[in-house]
Amino acid sequence: MANLKAIRTRIASVKNTRKITRAMKLVAAARLRKAQENITRMRPYALATIDMITALAARAGEDEALHSLLARREPKNVMLVVLTSDRGLAGAFNSGISKAAFRKYQELVEAGMQVSVAVIGRKGGDYFRRRNVPITHTFSNVYETLSYKKASEIGDQIVIDYASHELDAVYICYNEFKSAITQKIVIEQLLPIEPSGRDSIAANPVDFVYEPSQQAILSTILPLYVNVELYRALLESVASEHGARMTAMDNATNNAVDMIAALTLQANRARQAAITTELMEIIGGAEALKG
Repeated sequence: MANLKAIRTRIASVKNTRKITRAMKLVAAARLRKAQENITRMRPYALATIDMITALAARAGEDEALHSLLARREPKNVMLVVLTSDRGLAGAFNSGISKAAFRKYQELVEAGMQVSVAVIGRKGGDYFRRRNVPITHTFSNVYETLSYKKASEIGDQIVIDYASHELDAVYICYNEFKSAITQKIVIEQLLPIEPSGRDSIAANPVDFVYEPSQQAILSTILPLYVNVELYRALLESVASEHGARMTAMDNATNNAVDMIAALTLQANRARQAAITTELMEIIGGAEALKG
C-alpha cells in the first residue's frame, strides 16, 4: 500500500489544483458573459450588413472593373484564415478547429490548389508549424484588446492580397458560439463574395441609386464586408473559447473533487493498516514477554 505521507502530499497537491481550476472557471464565466453580450449585439448588424452587401454584389455582377473583390477567378491560390486562441486549457477548442482546418487544407491541396494559411492565435500557429504548412501571416495579441479596428487591419491585408491577384479564394475557419457547452466549427468562403438573391433580381431587375457613383460605393462597401465578417468571426471565437474554458475547468474541478475523495479513502485505509500493524506488534511483544 502507498506510503501515508505520500498520499497526504498528493491530496494537498490536488486540493491546490482544484483551487486553481475553480478560479479559472469563475474568470472564464465572467469573461464569457461579456463576450456573449458582444456577439449578441454584433450578430444582427453583421448579418444585415452581409445581406445588403451580397445583394449589392449580385446586382454588380462579376465586373472586376467596378471593384477587384467582384472578380471570380479559377481557385489556384487559396488562403485559409484559421482562428484559434493564444492560450490552452480550453478542452478541445483549439485542437478541434485546427484539425478541421488541416483537413480542409489537405482537401484543397489534393484538388491541385496552392494553399497558404493565415493564423490568428498562437495555438493554431504551433499546430500548423509542426506539420510544415506554409504560414503567410501570423496575427498575435489580437484577442487581448479585440476591436473592430484590429479586425479591419487583418481584413485590409486579406483584401490587398486578393486584389493584387495573389489569392483567388479565401476561407475562414472558426468556432461559432452556440452556448457555454456547445461550439460549432465553421469553414466558410470569405472571398470571392458570394452574391445572394440572384433569382429574385432576375425576376425583378431593380437596382440601387448610387451616389456619388457605383464604383465609389462599392470601393467602400465591399471591403466592409470582409472586415465585418472577420470581426464577427473573432467575436464568435472569443465567446466560444471562454465557454470551452469554463466547461473544461468545471470538469477539471469535478475530477479533482472525485480524486480527493478517492485519495482520502486510500489514506484512511493506509492509516488503519498502519494502526493495525502497530497494535499487532505491541500484542506480539506483550505475548513474548509473558512467555
